[in-house]
Amino acid sequence: MASQDNGGFLYLPDSAIEALAIPPGEIADAIEAALIAKSEGRLHVTPKSVLLPGGGRYTMSTLAVGDEGLTVLKTVSVSPDNPGRGLPSINGAILVLDSETGLLKSVMGANWITAHRTAALSAVAARRLADPASASIGFVGCGVQARSHLAALRALFPLQQVLAYGRSAGSRDAFCEEVRALGLDARAASAEATLREADIVVTSITLDYSVEPFLDAAWMKPNAFAAITDLCIPWRPDSLARFSTVVIDDLEQERTAERPLMGAQAVAGDLTDLVTERTDELKRPAAFAFRGLALGDYAAAVLAYSSARETGAGQVVADAAGDRDA
Repeated sequence: MASQDNGGFLYLPDSAIEALAIPPGEIADAIEAALIAKSEGRLHVTPKSVLLPGGGRYTMSTLAVGDEGLTVLKTVSVSPDNPGRGLPSINGAILVLDSETGLLKSVMGANWITAHRTAALSAVAARRLADPASASIGFVGCGVQARSHLAALRALFPLQQVLAYGRSAGSRDAFCEEVRALGLDARAASAEATLREADIVVTSITLDYSVEPFLDAAWMKPNAFAAITDLCIPWRPDSLARFSTVVIDDLEQERTAERPLMGAQAVAGDLTDLVTERTDELKRPAAFAFRGLALGDYAAAVLAYSSARETGAGQVVADAAGDRDA
């Protein structure tokens, strides 16, 4: 890789970021460090910005500035018609800037980071909310998030059994085959059976508010944990009170949201409260429900950028002016 010392920016497509092979636990650790930095005023974030431009599309952006000297801006779109075009349903880009000068340091793909920072956020919550002996995991939605969550949570828990429910039998069966290749037991199940039998549940359906809720929190095991990555869309709102503990990603962000995840009285705190131990006694069944967090994007992007700089990954796009500092 060419040096960035004479200016220019580092281009890191998703394939280059994936090739860095950053362990899920490192991303979770980076997020925990970022949460502490935010609580100490060393990391500044804005609430996630969201637009629903129609046609089932969902567009969002996040922005954060930290004490590593970097600013991270991410924009992502969810396009439900993309699979029919042979494209991933989620696409986007990340800009990494020098926080002092504003100069561009890197342009990165957003898909790998979005998938794995989401799973790492769940892992941070699961470390504190899930039963350490959890041996079974159930997925409602068998796409990218199911795969990234399995990798992240398998590193934390003695998982042996996987239950899968998906509206597409093809994607569900393909997911089960991949899981079996990892040496785990996997089988298709109904949505109700998935919740009733799993110690950990991950829901990650497409972000579409026209979906009729079909999951009941009363089906969960008494000692279970749920990672809800899909804005609670598939969950029956009146059933969410069955969770003894609910943590969300960011209380400030939630206060600005046009459509709340759930009633404020049901929320015990946010992820910063959880990591800094400012929450009350935590009981199960427990849930972590989240929109996505600028802090998570920041932590994962800075980790990937730093790793790429250390290993020589990616491609430097030269600055035509040739007079910028690295």
